[in-house]
Formats: sequence, C-alpha cells, structure tokens
Amino acid sequence: MKDTHVYSHYKEAVIGAAIDLAKEHPEVVFLDADLSSCIGSTAFQKEFPERFFNCGIAEANMAGVAAGLSSMGFVPFIHSFGCFASRRDYDQLFISVGYAHQRVLVIGSDPGITAQYNGGTHMPFEDIALMRQIPGFVIVEPSDMQSLYELTRQAYDSGKSAYIRTPRKGSNFRYTTEDKIELGKGIELRDGNDVGIIATGIVMVNAAMEAAEILKEKGINATVIDLHTIRPLDTELIEKTAAKCGKLLVCENGRYAGGVGEMIAGYLATVNPVKMSFLNVGERFGEVGNLKYLSEAFGFTADNIVKKVEDLIR
Repeated sequence: MKDTHVYSHYKEAVIGAAIDLAKEHPEVVFLDADLSSCIGSTAFQKEFPERFFNCGIAEANMAGVAAGLSSMGFVPFIHSFGCFASRRDYDQLFISVGYAHQRVLVIGSDPGITAQYNGGTHMPFEDIALMRQIPGFVIVEPSDMQSLYELTRQAYDSGKSAYIRTPRKGSNFRYTTEDKIELGKGIELRDGNDVGIIATGIVMVNAAMEAAEILKEKGINATVIDLHTIRPLDTELIEKTAAKCGKLLVCENGRYAGGVGEMIAGYLATVNPVKMSFLNVGERFGEVGNLKYLSEAFGFTADNIVKKVEDLIR
C-alpha cells in the first residue's frame, strides 16, 4: 500500500481488513446481527455473498453459529455493538468458542462513550474485563483507522480468537502506511521523564496527547503511550516507562475493575511498584449525549488528565 491513508472512517477500516483477509483466505466468513448497514459489512456481503450470514437480532445465537463454523474449518468474523458483542454473547464466547478451542474474531463497535446517543444501555464499559476472563483471547483497541486495519489483520494472523474494540463513526488520522504497527507492542508517541501516560483507544489517546502539550507548557514532560493492544500486554514497554518516569496515569474508556489500569497495576505490583493514578468511568453507568458532552461528563478530557498528572506529581 502506497497511500498515506487508506481509509477515511473506522468502519471502513475494520471491514476493509476483513474483506482483504477474505480475498487471501477462503475460510474467512462474516456474520452480522442485523447491523450490517451500521458497520458497513454490506461491503463484505457484496464481495462474498456466499460467505456472509445475517443472523438477525440474535447475538448469542450468532456466536454459537460462529463457533460451529469454526469447528468446520472456517474463521468467522462476527459483529455487533460492543454491549451485545460482549455481554449478550458472553456464555457462547466463553464456552462454545473459548472452552471448545474454536476461533472467532469479534468486532465490538461503539465501546464506552462512543455509543453516544444510543445511551447507557449501549455503553459497554466492562467489555474488556469480560474478554480478559476468556483464556487466550487477543484484545485490541486501536486509536486510528490505519492501526485498526493493521491490527485486525494481525489479530487474524495470530491464529487466536480476538476482540476488536472500535467506534463505527468518525475518523482519526494518527499513523500512515509507513508506520510500524505491531500487535502486542504499544507505541511511544511522546518521550518525557516526569510522568508516563498510558492510554487506550481514540478518546483517551487524543486527550492524552493534548494534555501532554499543556503539561509541557507547565514544565512537565510526559511520555505518552498508545497501548493499542491490551492482550498480549506489552510488559516490556510498561516496565521501561515505569522505570523511567516513576509515576503512571492509565486512561481508559471503560471501568477500572478488570480493565486496563487494574491489569497494569497488577503486573507492576510484581516487578516494579510505582505511584499510579487512573482515569476511567468509575462506578457509573452511561448516559445519552454527543462525544464532547460525554467526554466532559466523565472527565475524559485533556484538562482533567492535566489535573490528575499534577495531583500525581504532588
């Protein structure tokens, strides 16, 4: 690929990766839960009508069908909104896929506050925690379209089941086709010695980068890490950042319990305990609003990250 950017929206990137994989691997199939127009999987259906299955508004059944297809040698992608792809599918993903050693790649769209006007019922803050409980599942939350495309392909290449956490709408341009994006290897976006900010996903990585600029004006130099892969965890980069900075702030569009911050804290407790702080949804449910309103309501902003860093340093 020679283009600087290949895709202009999140859903185009993830479906584009599935289509390209299907062109290369005849065993790739796609299942949707009557949301093909929302994620754009109609493009997959157009390319491979005999390898696309609309399972209707029956997400748990879709996961079971995918497990059955996997047992017959296929590699299914399945999609639904993240709340359904995790909570409603969970028993089937845990038993029929995980326990039965089948292989399914799950696209959970609109995680956390990116569900916006769909409201609290559609905001999965606990999906990462749930997927972490299924042994062997790869978990990724990219921060732009290019990394979403690349990591979707690499999740397939891993030979494991995976949970791909992504918004549907909008766009973010961070990486180009020339940048090295590697599953299981976080990316250091800024280098600093005063504090390490580890962020996952579009909402938090953008806010962290903006916060780092504000902190620099205040004389605080921050390392910013785009932790696009949650499992396998990049323990080498986390240890390096902890040793260099001595203080870490972990920012995630989800819940602390079972989430990224708790995972990193648990790991560092065994190798190099450092002073840490966390930005997450806390003990709250979601609510209705646009992304700007919800970011402010939950404190997922550059200004709040700056305040947390200053408190952490004090």
